[in-house]
Amino acid sequence: MAKTKERKALKKGKAAFNLIGRVKVTDKTFNLDNSYDSGWTDNSMYVGVDCGNGNVVYAEMRSGFFPDKDNVIRAYSKDEKDDSGKSKSVEIAWEDRLDESLYDSISDSSFLTVGVEKDVKDKTVYKKFLTAYDAVEYLNEHLEDGMIVNVKGTMGYSEYEGNVSTKKEITSIVLSKVDDEADFKATFSQTILVDSKSIGKKNEDKGTMELSAYVVDYVGKPKIDGEKVEVKKNVTFPKTFEVAINENPEITAKMLQRFFKPKKGKITEITVTGNLVEGGSVVNITEDDIPDDIKELIEMGLYSEEEAEKKCAVGNGNRERRMIIVKPDITYVGDGDDRKPTVAFEDGKYDEDDLYFYEQALNDAGVEPSDDGDSETKSDSSSEDDDLLAMLEGMN
Repeated sequence: MAKTKERKALKKGKAAFNLIGRVKVTDKTFNLDNSYDSGWTDNSMYVGVDCGNGNVVYAEMRSGFFPDKDNVIRAYSKDEKDDSGKSKSVEIAWEDRLDESLYDSISDSSFLTVGVEKDVKDKTVYKKFLTAYDAVEYLNEHLEDGMIVNVKGTMGYSEYEGNVSTKKEITSIVLSKVDDEADFKATFSQTILVDSKSIGKKNEDKGTMELSAYVVDYVGKPKIDGEKVEVKKNVTFPKTFEVAINENPEITAKMLQRFFKPKKGKITEITVTGNLVEGGSVVNITEDDIPDDIKELIEMGLYSEEEAEKKCAVGNGNRERRMIIVKPDITYVGDGDDRKPTVAFEDGKYDEDDLYFYEQALNDAGVEPSDDGDSETKSDSSSEDDDLLAMLEGMN
């Protein structure tokens, strides 16, 4: 009897975002001491950052506790290592979470960083928090609408009824040194998996290529029909990206062929960088794009040309949530003198059978499969490669 191939364990990789722009604080940004039937009480912040051209990207902070239970915070030691050489996990009692005498022994990666105040010398005051609960409470008092901030965090993925959603969790929000709106940005760095059929069609209007890829994220104990189910595994989620087509399309074609086209049956892992677009398109407006009636307002002196261009840029926007890949990321390997840069890329790292989807994970955990037939399959048609081939043929 043939031996069944063991599925290779999936690794999560990188999933980070960075927003620089003008923060938008409204009466709905903060929700403090929100209580649930279970007794769980939390603080949450859901905040938008205007990253320019009407591109308002939202991210969040949220955590809480059970008032009638012994709550602990899990962090990592700064100096102690476990048997595998990784930072040792430590537990901190909820009531000790604000005891700064403990902070020197805790790894920096365990903290949330907030810096939205200035001291008398006009220097940013940085605060460290072990929980989003306390960070949100502080931000509720000190974060002001219109502040130019630098927001960093991690992205997480989840699936519900066949739809994959992305959550951006803030780990740092501080005042930015950027004062020119031209330097505002919304970027991401994400490890993705691609197969031989990932490259899709070209979108002429958007100037992008579709990329049907996968992301890997950890699933702990999701709640299914009101009951928690133990999965505790890294799981594959299908995720559609776009690839920005360079002004010189040959550059994009070469990149796709080299890094995004594994052999049939194989899965390539690559970390990419790109732009986040939410609530507006990244468009550059010139004088020629300004309608005649708005030009009249400029001539009357009611608007400057710059103000009008910004209004037109926002007007041309949409409410899509897009992740637009620009190029592969560069990482560093080795230590000391042996440390060197390399493309974050591993061709054929997995086989297609190694992909482990959310529905499979739930089935393995004892959840009955759904009958809605939401699962998607990719076409075997070679027509999906037509646009890439056309770009490659143009290189001669």
